[in-house]
Amino acid sequence: MYQLIFLGAPGAGKGKQAEIFAQNNKLANISTGVMLRNEIASGSALGLELKPIIETGALVSDELVISLIEHRLTQIDCQKGYIFDGFPRTIQQAEELEKFFIKQKIKLPLVVMFDISDENLLARLENRRNSDEHRADDAVEVQKNRLQIYREQTVPLIDYYKQKGQLVRVDANADVEVVQQRLVDVLNVANNS
Repeated sequence: MYQLIFLGAPGAGKGKQAEIFAQNNKLANISTGVMLRNEIASGSALGLELKPIIETGALVSDELVISLIEHRLTQIDCQKGYIFDGFPRTIQQAEELEKFFIKQKIKLPLVVMFDISDENLLARLENRRNSDEHRADDAVEVQKNRLQIYREQTVPLIDYYKQKGQLVRVDANADVEVVQQRLVDVLNVANNS
């Protein structure tokens, strides 16, 4: 059973890799971004509250995200394993998630860091802005804000998980298929060590 956290800058490809790997291995793909965008699309009171936060690229409160995640992990499709895509984003979220795992007696997940050069990252973000897959949070200023928040709040997670011995790295400077094979190779080594 795989229990994984995918880390990487916005645009590093972790969402696409999570989608493919989850489908190939029949895992639950837990994307907080998708969960939040679906809530906004539903037009619910919570969605209306979330909309301006997401549209500016800011982070949703830890309490709300933790609550959504804890509820999501109780669903039946998570029993075979899961991938967290876009969560945790802060040390505080990581600590809360770890407390939840310990309380539930769940093995701590392996953390996969998708490394990508700034040059490739900026090219991918520009391509995404110009594609049919364009999202509301793909505007240039929003992307800049998301990258700044990522560097300030999420990058510290790399050392956090490295110190705990949970971190593995995947070179994401290639096309989707090559990165997927690199991911499979890294996970095979991690599972056999």
